[in-house]
Amino acid sequence: MPKVIRILSIDGGGVRGLIPAVILSKLERLTGQPIAHLFDLVAGTSTGGILALGLSRPGPDGRPLFPAEKMAELYEKEGSKIFSSSLWRKIRSIGSLAEEKYPAHGIESVLQHFFGAARLKDACTDVLVPSYEIERRTPFFFRSSMARERADYDFPMWQAARATSAAPTYFEPVKVPNGNDHWALIDGGVIANNPAVCALVEARARHPEATDFLIVSVGTGIRLKRFAIDDAQKWGAARWIRPVLDIVLDGSSATVDYQLRQLSDAKYHRFQVSLQPGEDAMDDVRPKTLRNLRLQAEALCRERAVELFSLADRLTEIGHSRKKLAA
Repeated sequence: MPKVIRILSIDGGGVRGLIPAVILSKLERLTGQPIAHLFDLVAGTSTGGILALGLSRPGPDGRPLFPAEKMAELYEKEGSKIFSSSLWRKIRSIGSLAEEKYPAHGIESVLQHFFGAARLKDACTDVLVPSYEIERRTPFFFRSSMARERADYDFPMWQAARATSAAPTYFEPVKVPNGNDHWALIDGGVIANNPAVCALVEARARHPEATDFLIVSVGTGIRLKRFAIDDAQKWGAARWIRPVLDIVLDGSSATVDYQLRQLSDAKYHRFQVSLQPGEDAMDDVRPKTLRNLRLQAEALCRERAVELFSLADRLTEIGHSRKKLAA
């Protein structure tokens, strides 16, 4: 019987991670199963990395502890704590020119509380979380498969979540202990804001016997804001700082989407919404904005209901086939 490997990929996008959390919650309700049991590999970058790790965090009984709806609540209830800054810091940072926009203690306290003592090796399904090492100038991937094989690559989940979401200009880089040395890591979005291709490569390496791949990729919203060339031609380094980050993240995600649509040997589903200017900031935690993000995700679920139902059936069908073969 053909072996199909099920892959879930979640984009980065700050508080807009609420969008994929709501969509994945719908998938859990349709299947009656947690995300970690529906997929053989879950990849996530930045906020998507937090989701990937959270959805695979084991509870006391070894089963996934958090349903996707609980992850959605993380943004709605803890977003203001993650993206919190004093008036003095706002003045001192000069619009993120002098230092990062937000102090690290907010996001670190939330992640430490949320993940507790959970470690990467204990993930309920394989997890892949990109980051970037700025001292060695190389991509760095948190991989649960490697964590199970090498103690020096087994990190606390909260540290992996902190590293992959250390977005330049928003949060300071994180120093992750590595024996007598350390890794100097920033947001994985600078190399793979949409980690779906990274996930496919990882799945191929981990499962050389696989005959097919089912890829579900969930975005955090396409930003429709345009940059007028007449304005951009007058920008200097200071004016380019925030736009260039947005362009890198959006361009990376769109490129991966294009690449996967061209591959004929993978079944590919992409779920994405469009966000108007004013509702697309990565750090806008106002209740009305969060409500709008949830409503956008719910609307997408209604629009793509037939595809979601079919996908739910296919995911559970693969899972049931595995159980019969193992029996």
